[in-house]
Amino acid sequence: MQAQSEHTPTGDSRAVRLEAFGGPGVLDVREVPAPQAGPGQIRVRVTAAGLNPMDWIMTADADTAARFGLTLPAGFGTDYAGVVDQVGAGVTGFAPGDRVFGGALSRAVADFVVVDPAGDTAANEAHHTPAGVDDRTAATLTIAGRTAAAALAAVGPGPGDTVLIGGAGGGVGVFAVQLARIAGARVIGTGSAASADYLRELGAEPVAYGEGLADRVRALAPGGIAAAVDLHGVETVHVARELGVPDSRICTIAAQVDGVAAANGANAAPGALEEIAGLVAAGRLWVPVAATFPIEEIRRAAELQAGRHVRGKVVIDLATA
Repeated sequence: MQAQSEHTPTGDSRAVRLEAFGGPGVLDVREVPAPQAGPGQIRVRVTAAGLNPMDWIMTADADTAARFGLTLPAGFGTDYAGVVDQVGAGVTGFAPGDRVFGGALSRAVADFVVVDPAGDTAANEAHHTPAGVDDRTAATLTIAGRTAAAALAAVGPGPGDTVLIGGAGGGVGVFAVQLARIAGARVIGTGSAASADYLRELGAEPVAYGEGLADRVRALAPGGIAAAVDLHGVETVHVARELGVPDSRICTIAAQVDGVAAANGANAAPGALEEIAGLVAAGRLWVPVAATFPIEEIRRAAELQAGRHVRGKVVIDLATA
């Protein structure tokens, strides 16, 4: 039997919808029927939804969308945080009023999402939000946190290692830099000259990307680097190889390079996301939220995020009074 809170709406609710695939200009806020939790599912009243590059990449065109199983009309956004307000038959461990976060593939920017709390991928999952982690922060963890954890697991940073992280100031870099530091490694992070102070805040030693990167890294680490993670393209891969790093300790997330591992959130070890949330709750990992927008400004938010120059995460606020 379905359990629900006293004030569970069953009528219309807001959700971002795409009637055509494309850029931020195709995103619209629509009134849609509030989804209902079925057996084995919970419904979450979303309070915050975090944006990621994959959100606009996979909805940019029909061919890419099809690879993710998306059809029109489609939703938008995957990372969410909120409060359980409806519990379907057979669900254990979750009750109305529980704070949760997780992933709902291309449907998170909405007043409600229905997910399988037993799911273990960002497409369809829920986790209890630890005390001390606010909803805006919780809404940034799933995609970027899992991706960073998977990339670092592929190269195994540890005490005494110097790790080069390319694109260290981006949404995944926020997590990768700090997780590598927590593992005991020294981190050199690539970015623009303007991002140097920000990278230092995260715990990385900044180095400007572009021509001459290998020489600049040598100057910072004359003893060499042990591992490298490229979070942007392939520049860091090529530099790492030039500096003698074996392919077995190089990883990418946004490009395919023969001989080099490519990681994504689906590769993350079981429990990686809960571990990251616990580090946030303990004050050991910081997630900078660069900007927040109401759902009505979804196009502005998506444009900012898609520009790939934002420092930290972009979050959509959906909480209502």
